[in-house]
Amino acid sequence: MFKRRDRLPIWQSVIFALWPRGGWRRAALYVKHRLRRLPDTPQKISRGIMVGVFTTFTPLYGLHFILAAMLAWVVRGNVMASLLGTFFGNPLTYVPIGVVSLNLGHWMLGTEFQGEVDEGLFSKFAGAGKDLFWNSWYALSGHPVDWTATHIFWHDVFWPWTVGGIIPGIFAGLASYTIAMPLITAYQRRRRWALKAKLEAIRARAAAKKEAARAARTTTDQTAQ
Repeated sequence: MFKRRDRLPIWQSVIFALWPRGGWRRAALYVKHRLRRLPDTPQKISRGIMVGVFTTFTPLYGLHFILAAMLAWVVRGNVMASLLGTFFGNPLTYVPIGVVSLNLGHWMLGTEFQGEVDEGLFSKFAGAGKDLFWNSWYALSGHPVDWTATHIFWHDVFWPWTVGGIIPGIFAGLASYTIAMPLITAYQRRRRWALKAKLEAIRARAAAKKEAARAARTTTDQTAQ
């Protein structure tokens, strides 16, 4: 029911994933308006954004939504805001996030990345994915399994990235909280005043209409007498 009638070719889907039709500016404006209209306090919304941004510094791709929702529940933040906060991680930011987190993680652990980061990172992700796919099949069919690529991925990518992503993730999360809190507070205050002014205008029009109706009845009664 919800699928496209005309399926996009793979190359076009990849292009739209890297650069949406309306551009990243339009996507950012959409997220901003969604955040502003969330029915919750500025503190809870900001906490949700904070953990959502922090989540993007973890290597748990495909699980960012789940992790962000869990962290939002822990810190009593807005879950929807945490999901929107994960949009901080996108094809334009994943590469610098990965490079910073990996380098920092290896430095903290006293290890080194085997090979060139820009070339070997994606191949090690792919190797771990192949291990997971084929070894699952081999286990079902009774063949021996080999987790060498997964072992390399864990020690070279996943664990250093996890360790190294904590510090920049905390800083980025706190920065997003600091920026979002006053902006959302000011927006909600303006919105309350606008709604109050609109309600007062509606009441004034209703009172004027009621007064006009009463004046008309008085005039009618005087004429009848």
